Amino acid sequence: MKLLIKKLSEKAAVPARQTEFSAGYDLSACCDETIVIKPGETVKVHTGVAMEIQGDKNVVGLIYARSSTATKHGVAPANCVGVIDWDYRGELIVALHNSSDKEFAVNHGDRIAQLVIAPVFTPEVEAVSELSDTVRGEGGFGSTNK
Repeated sequence: MKLLIKKLSEKAAVPARQTEFSAGYDLSACCDETIVIKPGETVKVHTGVAMEIQGDKNVVGLIYARSSTATKHGVAPANCVGVIDWDYRGELIVALHNSSDKEFAVNHGDRIAQLVIAPVFTPEVEAVSELSDTVRGEGGFGSTNK
């Protein structure tokens, strides 16, 4: 399997893993000027790259927060996890939300999120009138007392 990256801008950074065992490829901002995200605001940040996963169509690109940006600054993808379907070939754009009480500046080249490639399952859907019984059954939130 290969992750093919098309640079849509000469100044765009190719996503990269920071260590040998990193699960995610860091995505970097591609912008002409500093982007300021105000408290409570969501801003779409361009990466300047598009992607193709070659060799396996049963995978998906998932965009997650960078843990340091989220925990230190309260800035993370607005949709929690972005889904990049296998057949999407457009620019990767990250909608960053600032949940802190301070402005957050994004400069060109800043690492803003991480891309993880994961398997995806698409089972056939069948509507039924009953589901099998389990010990838990319909017990929802807090039902296991843990």
